Amino acid sequence: MLDNNLKNQLAAYLEKLTKPVELIAALDDSAKSAEIRALLTDIASLSPQVTFKEDYASAERKPSFQITNPGSHSGPRFAGSPMGHEFTSLVLALLQTGGHPAKETQELLEQVRDIDGSYHFETFYSLSCHNCPDVVQALNLMAILNPNITHTAIDGGVFQQEVQDRNVMGVPTIFLNGEHFSQGRMSLGEIIAKLDTGASDKQAAKLNARAAYDVLIIGSGPAGAAAAVYSARKGIRTGLMGERFGGQVLDTVDIENYISVPKTEGAKLATALKSHVDDYDVDVIDLQTASKLIPAKAPGELHQIETASGATLKARSIILATGARWRNMNVPGEDQYRTRGVTYCPHCDGPLFKGKHVAVIGGGNSGVEAAIDLAGVVKHVTLLEFAPELKADSVLQAKVRSLPNVDIILSAQTTEVKGDGQKVTGLSYLNRVDDTQHSLALEGIFVQIGLLPNTQWLEGSVERNRMGEIIIDAKCETTVKGVFAAGDCTTVPYKQIIIATGEGAKASLSAFDYLIRSA
Repeated sequence: MLDNNLKNQLAAYLEKLTKPVELIAALDDSAKSAEIRALLTDIASLSPQVTFKEDYASAERKPSFQITNPGSHSGPRFAGSPMGHEFTSLVLALLQTGGHPAKETQELLEQVRDIDGSYHFETFYSLSCHNCPDVVQALNLMAILNPNITHTAIDGGVFQQEVQDRNVMGVPTIFLNGEHFSQGRMSLGEIIAKLDTGASDKQAAKLNARAAYDVLIIGSGPAGAAAAVYSARKGIRTGLMGERFGGQVLDTVDIENYISVPKTEGAKLATALKSHVDDYDVDVIDLQTASKLIPAKAPGELHQIETASGATLKARSIILATGARWRNMNVPGEDQYRTRGVTYCPHCDGPLFKGKHVAVIGGGNSGVEAAIDLAGVVKHVTLLEFAPELKADSVLQAKVRSLPNVDIILSAQTTEVKGDGQKVTGLSYLNRVDDTQHSLALEGIFVQIGLLPNTQWLEGSVERNRMGEIIIDAKCETTVKGVFAAGDCTTVPYKQIIIATGEGAKASLSAFDYLIRSA
């Protein structure tokens, strides 16, 4: 099942086990069970600390297996294949079950151990989903640390009937005690905060006690991370606050134009950014959303950032690096059927629509790339573009036009998402050439129509253009003294990761220059 190179790497990891691990599988005579049997046999052969047996006859799903310690009944479960993006989740579960410490803060680990009550989590994932491992790994760790918590990671491609029965139309989808809990990427901290309703108030109280920063960076994507590194290297008190470290990079699959790195993935780049920031004295504040900027009223006074949790942070200078988010169609039915057929990640959710008819909205690079990728999975793709011609690069246009199961409709304005109350059944669009209305029968809609800056919370504080982008000059200065901005949330053209990091560095240097001149 595993090639020799992978076996050698895994064997090296398994040397870190400090206590025995048992793999208990519930298998049948299916081909997928044969694959998993071969996988678990390979793993057990790589370490004397790991044993494998077929038992667990009462398992709810076959094929599935549990990772536990001998004599224990707790531990994470995988139903289906743990390969693809989830192979890392499997390795981490093996290590953590075997006593290797998790790379999370002690505070978070103690919170997990202290959770009271009984919690049974189920996560549906796809092997191509780059967002799923964060959720699977967080819930696996919770199941390892707290015997009152169970977690089963379910491969939607293997258990397709269950996917349909439970109306799972996007991954990762999390169920708690049989009820829908959440959908989309979540960190361990976010899951704990949702379970522990008092966690937000506790965190706000801690933040209010923080001393003022020399520079406080809002947003922890590429621009924010670069700004943090450059600021900390100047020896000034630096804070970095964001909702999730990595920002929109976490939603990017392949990255091939970050100079000096021929190819990487968004999640890997985000991890590298975090590791670089952690090398410096930066106060990283995760899972916090800025809700208001209160600029200093006079020289020498402090700027203030209010958070959605009720905290207030103060700083001599501010760098706004809040990035952007996927643009919505803003048509009837979109919100109602979001995650129920309307989705924004073809890589993550594409496998759930295998053999079905779907649409892609948007004819730029993202939209055409989505159509090309989906064409290899689904039965048919209809690509709708608002303009009279596609905007994607010519090589992508040539590729998509060569695919037999892709239709392209130009000058098409989507006007409504249709559904049966449970899931998407189609859409309506306006032909902008002759003003006629048309309908398409569909089971999925992938929206790829660009980005909106995350700046709505800055209303009335700094000047923005009609697109909502923060207006900055060549030094990343905003219209407020001591407040700077960088990255996709600004007027800088060409929203690229490498440009965002450069702008973050520039904003930091400008903020430092401001601080030394106003001291």
